[in-house]
Amino acid sequence: MIPLLLLIVISSLHQHESVAESSHISKIHHASTKEQNGVHESQHEKVLSVTGDGIIQSPNFPNKYPRNTVIVWQLVAVMESSRIQLTFDPRFGLEDAEDGTCKYDYVEVEEPVGGMVLGRWCGSEMVPGPQLSKGNQILVRFVSDEYFPSDPGFSIRYSLLQQRQSEPEAPAVMPVWMQPVEDLTEAVSAFNTMEEVMKYLEPERWQLDMDDLYKPTWQVLGKSFFHQKKSRGAVDLNLLREDVRLYSCTPRNFSVSLREELKRTDAIFWPSCLLVKRCGGNCACCSYNCYDCQCSPTKVAKKYHEVLMLKHRTGGRGLQKTLADVPLEHHEECNCVCKNDSD
Repeated sequence: MIPLLLLIVISSLHQHESVAESSHISKIHHASTKEQNGVHESQHEKVLSVTGDGIIQSPNFPNKYPRNTVIVWQLVAVMESSRIQLTFDPRFGLEDAEDGTCKYDYVEVEEPVGGMVLGRWCGSEMVPGPQLSKGNQILVRFVSDEYFPSDPGFSIRYSLLQQRQSEPEAPAVMPVWMQPVEDLTEAVSAFNTMEEVMKYLEPERWQLDMDDLYKPTWQVLGKSFFHQKKSRGAVDLNLLREDVRLYSCTPRNFSVSLREELKRTDAIFWPSCLLVKRCGGNCACCSYNCYDCQCSPTKVAKKYHEVLMLKHRTGGRGLQKTLADVPLEHHEECNCVCKNDSD
């Protein structure tokens, strides 16, 4: 028989060990979800109420970020009329892209409504430009895999822009670089020369930007460096655009059947077909928000062509042969026209 006092002591020791073990397990669990930079090192999603300026950044910035990390920041402005602007710190570096695609470590910005990704970036060659939300929310997602973490990571300053209700056209007066990618793409595509594009983007320093494009640059290939000099004569972007225009929606030669064009079933024409100018070519460069873009004539002219016309004589005595002027429609100017569903 074990004395009652001894049983009480043994039971007390067991309870003490259980408490110590439970405390130890709790500490280990807490360490596995260590918080850095306001977010957990693993998968974490955080909703931030934006009332002013603030910063979000990769864990350990400006040092090497951790592996196997997925962090999502959803920034929400309190006022629905507000817009959120993101500005990246010049210190930017994530794992390099593969085949021009950010597959492994990257940061991306997304519109929560509609799920449209505004951009995805990695590497360290180019710092992402400013991003502006279309509504009062914007999403920032950071992903790293189990290999090759880099530094310094990224840091983003967010700020609030108030949009006046009485000025619905406010985005139109924004600086060019702050316009959404779709709007900027459509605006740039309307210019005829590279000089016009550069003037539109930077009116005050467009000539300097043109010169910078052709300055000598250092290129890296493997572990060796070589010097590559650009030349204004190497690639003429104006000429490339003109080549595309010539093979896009323009007037070009088409052969037409005179009987079909003139709707004459009582006569024979020679030549039976003639060349006319008609609109042709594709409309690949049409407005991005057009679902049905067609190459259509914007200037039409009627021209006369002299041909041999044969007709049966009245009474069936042979063929009447005459030179006749026949009118045919020619397209002198063409343009890509967006056709609405109701058209």
